[in-house]
Amino acid sequence: MKTNKKKVDLRSYMMIIALLVIWLIFTIMTKGSFLSARNISNLFRQSVFISLLAIGMVMVIILGEIDLSVGSIVGLSGGILAILDVWKGINPVLSMIITLGIGLLLGLWNGYWIAYKGVPSFIVTLGGMLIFRGILMGITKGITIGPMSHFFTFLGKGYLSNSFGILLGIIASIMIIISEFRSWKKKKSYNIDSSSTRFEFVKVALYIILINLFVIIFNSYNGLPFPLLIMIIILLLFAYITQNTVFGRYIYAIGGNSKAAILSGINIKKITLIVFMINGLLASLGGVFLTSRLNAAAVSAGEGAELDTIAACVIGGASLMGGIGTTFGAVVGAIVMTSLDNGMSLLNVEVFWQSIIKGLVLLFAVWFDVISKKREA
Repeated sequence: MKTNKKKVDLRSYMMIIALLVIWLIFTIMTKGSFLSARNISNLFRQSVFISLLAIGMVMVIILGEIDLSVGSIVGLSGGILAILDVWKGINPVLSMIITLGIGLLLGLWNGYWIAYKGVPSFIVTLGGMLIFRGILMGITKGITIGPMSHFFTFLGKGYLSNSFGILLGIIASIMIIISEFRSWKKKKSYNIDSSSTRFEFVKVALYIILINLFVIIFNSYNGLPFPLLIMIIILLLFAYITQNTVFGRYIYAIGGNSKAAILSGINIKKITLIVFMINGLLASLGGVFLTSRLNAAAVSAGEGAELDTIAACVIGGASLMGGIGTTFGAVVGAIVMTSLDNGMSLLNVEVFWQSIIKGLVLLFAVWFDVISKKREA
């Protein structure tokens, strides 16, 4: 049992180790530019877009499904937001609520055909990808719409004050300590082997050091990026939902064995519909942040985002067979993908090489996962 636990622990940290290796390589190749406070701040702000998509997508993948329409939902959401904000002059908050509501409906459209009509998710979302992109071209007349109002400029490019960043770092550190203490207390009450207590203590210490190190790095530039704070809140929310609620356990149960889930009385159709609605909502939110960061909506916005998102989930440990994956892993995968884009851009690597390298990284990540599972078996 101990050996298996060590294997699982090792696998769960391999992606973070790989990320650190990627950062080290780019730091050496860019002569330190990659790890500058400015670039780290930009990297994490850029990663928010794919991270939001990955949080939604990983739940779809855990369910044993796929969504190829998220890139088009991003583009369409951005187009709708820009039309409401720039052309119609509607209140920014109301514009965002309407846009997110439409994203929810787009997810409902996908989920309905998959859950209640039995059409494979690959076909439904492939159709959605074409339909939503076509609607975007129609409503925007194929032109770029901008600039956005100040509200959205701050949403995409704003920073929090240094004192607020420090306060968040302290709160996060305290929450980690409390969470770990509760976990240790629970294990002790159930007489669970606590031989790894020292390792857990070191892990908590490293988390606290990393959090406060990033706060220092962000504060040395312009402060904590506002989009990053929103993404972290959403990550924590869905990490809790997937790991600590009945709904989350149902998602894993359906992805692990749908027939057994049906026999257990789980309403697969309802869960599938809700998951796709959440995915549509988060993709729409990603579109809001992308449009805000770029200060405009373009017809090409979100193109290829579905592939980067799926890659981020797989790199983060999700299995395309379903039943396996975490929101934290998906976000780490998103940061890996963004780091590759960012580092190769700093090195002026040609676009075709960037695609080749990202494809190889994805291939080796899946291969490593397959090899690991075979060894565990």
